[in-house]
Amino acid sequence: MILRPATRAELPSILALLADERSVVDPASITVTEAYERAFAAIEADPRNEMLVLADGDLVLGCLQVTYIPGLGKGGAERALIEAVRIRADRRGGGLGRELMERAVARARERGCALVQLTSAKERTEAHRFYASLGFARSHDGFKRAL
Repeated sequence: MILRPATRAELPSILALLADERSVVDPASITVTEAYERAFAAIEADPRNEMLVLADGDLVLGCLQVTYIPGLGKGGAERALIEAVRIRADRRGGGLGRELMERAVARARERGCALVQLTSAKERTEAHRFYASLGFARSHDGFKRAL
């Protein structure tokens, strides 16, 4: 398995992973809208963003997005924000999520980031246990406002 930046051809597979985390969604059933195309193109063109896939040949097993945020805290070091973490429902429990996250953290470390942060919906208690097992601590309360 390899962790690498996603290609445009993998966009349906990524959207299928994001569509339903409890079951496998056929990428062929996904409609890639113009909004998704624009968002993917913006991520791909931005050196501070990566949409990464964990792939086995042509099969996308997992994905996540990393945004590298410059800041004045932590001595001016960047921090990495990880979002949209997903592993195919039929491949969970075998260590792929751990592999995906550990490789993403290693990329952030190699880039010189001082910390890695993420958010997770409150109802995703299994994900919270998983993140804690990777050494992530519940250090802050987060707030979001829809616009």
